[in-house]
Amino acid sequence: MAIEDITAQTDRELKPALLRGWRRQCPSCGQGPMFSGYLTVRDECPVCHEPMSHHRADDGPAYLTILIVGHLMAPLLLWTFFEFEPDPLVVATIFTVGCVALSLYLLPRLKGAVVALQWAKRMHGFKDSPAPSVNG
Repeated sequence: MAIEDITAQTDRELKPALLRGWRRQCPSCGQGPMFSGYLTVRDECPVCHEPMSHHRADDGPAYLTILIVGHLMAPLLLWTFFEFEPDPLVVATIFTVGCVALSLYLLPRLKGAVVALQWAKRMHGFKDSPAPSVNG
């Protein structure tokens, strides 16, 4: 394999792909929607026909969601409880709703970013897909 072939296979930019994935758009063209449901990744992009059925996001997005929500909400919960000394039931109710809402917001965005990372790094079946079109 020539050096040109290796560079042609690794020329996918990571940052734009991650931003497209965060927006839940196709990491290749940025036009088509990545999901057909809340977390169901389409088999292929409806715009550029980039195959996405072979992604392997698995538990990564859920793990990242728990990590982020836990690190944001736990210190805030402790600070609120000790600073204002509210009723524990009120704190539990407010922070439960907050944790659920933040988790529901982050989960599809992080899954899109994980799929986009796999696309940009040519992981799993993405290594065989063609290079993105320049004019798309």
